[in-house]
Amino acid sequence: MDNGSTGPRILIAGAGYAGLYTALRLQSTLRRGEASVTVVDPRPYMTYQPFLPEVAAGALEPRRLAAPLREVLDACHVLTASVTSIDTTRRSVRVDVSAGHTEELGYDLLALTVGSVTKTFAVPGLAEQAVGFTTLGEAVYLRNHVLSRLDQAASTLDPELRAALLTFVFVGGGYAGIEALGELEDMTRFAARRYYPSIDPSQMRWILVEAVDRIMPEVGTSLADYTAGILRERGIEVRMGTTVESMEGGQVVLSDGSSFGAGTVVWTTGVVANPMVADAELPHDQLGRALCAPNLQVRGVPGVCAAGDCAAVPDLTAGEEGATCPPAAQHAVRQGKLLGDNIRSMIRGQQPRDYAHRSAGAVATLGHHQGVAEVYGLRLKGWPAWALHRLYHVTQLPTASRKARVLADWMLDGVFPRQIAATGELHEPRQEFVTQARR
Repeated sequence: MDNGSTGPRILIAGAGYAGLYTALRLQSTLRRGEASVTVVDPRPYMTYQPFLPEVAAGALEPRRLAAPLREVLDACHVLTASVTSIDTTRRSVRVDVSAGHTEELGYDLLALTVGSVTKTFAVPGLAEQAVGFTTLGEAVYLRNHVLSRLDQAASTLDPELRAALLTFVFVGGGYAGIEALGELEDMTRFAARRYYPSIDPSQMRWILVEAVDRIMPEVGTSLADYTAGILRERGIEVRMGTTVESMEGGQVVLSDGSSFGAGTVVWTTGVVANPMVADAELPHDQLGRALCAPNLQVRGVPGVCAAGDCAAVPDLTAGEEGATCPPAAQHAVRQGKLLGDNIRSMIRGQQPRDYAHRSAGAVATLGHHQGVAEVYGLRLKGWPAWALHRLYHVTQLPTASRKARVLADWMLDGVFPRQIAATGELHEPRQEFVTQARR
């Protein structure tokens, strides 16, 4: 494949799971000079999100999850920029390359794989007090933030302040929230027992808030109930059928009438399609996802296809009319691979294929060698599920070098205790220098 080709111009907007695997498939199957492929993403790397909880807990180094696009897509043109608008009539997109600088890129075929963003609600204090958990930066920030709360709690004599600093609230009981809560609670209690003698682990308060009457909708009720039981055994308060009314000034108010100070609020209420889909006036569903035909082409828009979290793709295996594939990594990866094949077929004048994949199930880690899994109807709990989670995801991690580095991190983590150090100043590395320079 040659980006200097005079053949069709393929533009891939977004390089998450769907976008990366679309590009990888095209890179490996197109003939040299058959088409040009440009990949546009605001980050120069793809993040493997299932391991974010282990990064937050210090079991994995952050770089292990980042697959540099220019390394893995060496036959594509990679542009680090954000797509800001799409003109389907002129077949062009406008991208923001840097502050105040925009460019317009033309395309013959557009693969819309811009993914999703965190779902938020109009909760007073949300923007000021909470942190999300969908990016590598958020995972690193959260680790530093939680450990800094321990440092501050160990350094204060004010019992009310200490109680607030040692209160950790997770809003949202899906996989992301449960895994983040399980790993961080495990790490923090270990740190308190080993390195903070003035903090009794029983002083820490961990609270999970879920709006509906069950957690983990991705698995069956029995596994969800088992998970809730495990969390409660570890002293975690699981409040279902409850919402957050306010969190202004660090004071969390819940719909059940309770109110308390919290030094940490983690927002994991799920995701919604990237709003750029609706902004582009593409046909979309009530969740903002581009309406697609089974072959991944956006309905009524020639030259535009979509895959992943931003695409409403009919689920041909669901057995019910109108069902669409849920926003899950396994669908995004498989849709990306098929989209690459379908784009190649369209270039060659062949018919694209329909997407049909029955969900394999789900696996989740709860920290402390605990997990749950439901794979092809087989339900696992405890250590076997935790091991299956690691085995499955390490096989899915892009590039052999990252697989090897993750395995090395796990082996070291099994021999030596985790290093517990808050390096929050990394978020503002110049602050100390700027303060000194202005004296």
